[in-house]
Amino acid sequence: MIVATRYAKSLLDLAIEKGQLEAVYTDMLYIKDVCKQSNEFTSFLNSPIINADKKVSTLKAVFEGKLSAMTSGFITIVANKRRESVIPKMAESFVEQYKVHKNILTAVVTSANGLDAATKQKALDLVKGQLNGEVELVEKIDANIIGGFILKIGDRQIDKSVSRQLSNLKKELTRKTLN
Repeated sequence: MIVATRYAKSLLDLAIEKGQLEAVYTDMLYIKDVCKQSNEFTSFLNSPIINADKKVSTLKAVFEGKLSAMTSGFITIVANKRRESVIPKMAESFVEQYKVHKNILTAVVTSANGLDAATKQKALDLVKGQLNGEVELVEKIDANIIGGFILKIGDRQIDKSVSRQLSNLKKELTRKTLN
């Protein structure tokens, strides 16, 4: 959503200019989390039936005392311009742009049972050794991969899962059988 990205960029630039980047980043993580956890809240923001004044007052009530003055003011401006529906995407876009600005890369490790602390640290060290910048490790669990792991960094992926190996073996056997 282009509008959300532009609002996020404006807020990022303002936060950098005013020296409040970390506070606004924390606020955007909180807003993103609230929107992710509450489908009702997101539906409320998207509702064309509810008038803008009601949305502004509800936003103030929900976030009162939980956001910095800059973020709160910015959210109010967005809502007053009748763009409150972009707030969830704006928060997501802000977090992404913040990571780019700070050169933070996100590595997603998917495993069947979860990683223990030692394995998680090894994965983090491996990724840090290959890349320049800070690395944020996100862990996902997917029993369908049976074992092993899948590591995603940006558009790169290393798939060392048992399910992938079985799939490759099946393809190889099918190819040999047909020849």
